[in-house]
Order: sequence, then structure tokens, then C-alpha cells
Amino acid sequence: MEFGQLRIFHAVAEEGSIARAAERLHRVPSNLSTRLRQLEEQLGVDLFLRERQRLQLSPAGKVLLDYAARLFALQEEARAAVQGGEPVGDFALGSMYSTAAIHLPPRLAEYHRRYPAVNLQLQTAPSGELVESLLGGRLDAVLVDGPLDFDGLEGLPMFEERMVLVTENGHPPVRGPEDVAGSAVIAFRPRCSYRLLLESWFASARVSMGRVMEIESYHSMLACVVAGGGVALMPVSMLQSLPGRESVAVHALAEPFARASTWLVWRKGMVGANLKAWIGLLQGRESALA
Repeated sequence: MEFGQLRIFHAVAEEGSIARAAERLHRVPSNLSTRLRQLEEQLGVDLFLRERQRLQLSPAGKVLLDYAARLFALQEEARAAVQGGEPVGDFALGSMYSTAAIHLPPRLAEYHRRYPAVNLQLQTAPSGELVESLLGGRLDAVLVDGPLDFDGLEGLPMFEERMVLVTENGHPPVRGPEDVAGSAVIAFRPRCSYRLLLESWFASARVSMGRVMEIESYHSMLACVVAGGGVALMPVSMLQSLPGRESVAVHALAEPFARASTWLVWRKGMVGANLKAWIGLLQGRESALA
């Protein structure tokens, strides 16, 4: 079993297609098919279930994907170690939309300035999707709502967010969920942690939440609220950055719904030089977890 075979396997697992993986790796599909078949023969198992036009990981494939991610991380760590422990190579980071927009720009710029040999790639998505990508080895670390209760993950708190409910201007004071019972809710996709927090807020008072309008950006979310389309939950830090914030009413929430904590999370035991440098930068020092 060679690293080249594992890279091909990893790409096919992520893309779900040999053709798309070949395009990504700049190889011909027949070459990938041959290498993949050789890997399956060496291991004596099928790594994929062939379903129509898409390849799905078999149980054995899911196990190998986890080990492949660990091996890639160890490879990068070994490379950094022999080069003096300096961060180098690929570093795939995931983040919630609001965190990426508000907290990360200056930190990303500083990371690139300090560690030009690192190819840092940022992916934004709801917390649930980010955690799934982390567990699947597609991301090295994620900034998500926490803390998380997963045996294979560990992390540190990084940012505290104050959460508020926003409604159209002129809306009466909102003291609890009953004051917006039945109102349409403007939120991200179901696996967004802030959407789950809002659902829990309604459930805590046994109040039914209105229909959900799914939006893919905070700018669009606020615009819908301004237009009277519904109510939304967002961090104060995000709201303060948006044009049009003066055109909505802002309502404080009672504890435990008034605050959210953003954690940096990674797979247990997988702290390489790139992640160590990122943690140090977030915490305001040159290195961490030494």
C-alpha cells in the first residue's frame, strides 16, 4: 500500500466519482481505476459500493479513509520535523460563516505572513457539516459551536458570541418565544448550530416555530428581516458588521440562549506543526501545545 494509492483513494472518496477525482488529480480515469483496483486486491476488500453513477464508501472504505487522513497528517508532521519543525504543506481549516467573516480575516493574513510554506485552505459551512468533514479526514481542524461531545475529537474554546434575535423595526419587545410564536424564521441549513439554538429556544417555552426560510448568507438573512419576512438569530458581532443593521429591532435573549462559544476542534492526537501554529496564533502566541 503506497501513499500514491491512498491519495487516489482519498480523492475518489471525496468526489464520489473516478472521473471527477481524475480531473482533480490531473490524471486519466483509467489510471485511477487500475490503481484503485490494485489497492482493493492488496487489501482483499472492496473499498467502494458501486451505486448507479456514484461510488459510496463500503464499511472497510470508511475505516481506511480515517487511517488515510491520519497518515497524511503524519506525513506532513514528519516533513515539518525534518525541516526543523516549521509549518509546511497543506492545512485544511473549516469555519462557521460568521466566524470566518468576523474573526478570521486578520488572523488568516497573519498566518500566511508568518508561514508562507503552508497552503491554508478555508471551507465555510454549518457546524454539523464541518464536524462530519473533520471526522471524515477532509479537514484538519474546524471552528464550530462547542463544546462537542465526540470521543475522537478534542479542542479549545476560542471566541465567545452574544446572540440576539432580530425582527423588523417596530416589532413589540420580545421577552420570550411566545412573543414571536408562529413567526417565520430565517436561518441557515438544518445542521447549523445557531438554527438548533433557536429551535431549542422555542422548544424551551413549548412554542411552535413558524415556517423556516433557509438562507445562505447573513446579508440576505438581514435583508429578509428588514423586509418583514420573519425573525432571525445571529451573533452581535456579525450583526454589527452588516449594512442595514439600523433598520431592524434587536432583542436580547435570556440565558442559556444568550451566549454561544466557538471552539477550535481537531481529531484527537492529530496536532501537527500547522495546527499547532494556528492555535498559537489564535491564542496570541507563537506556539501552543508544545
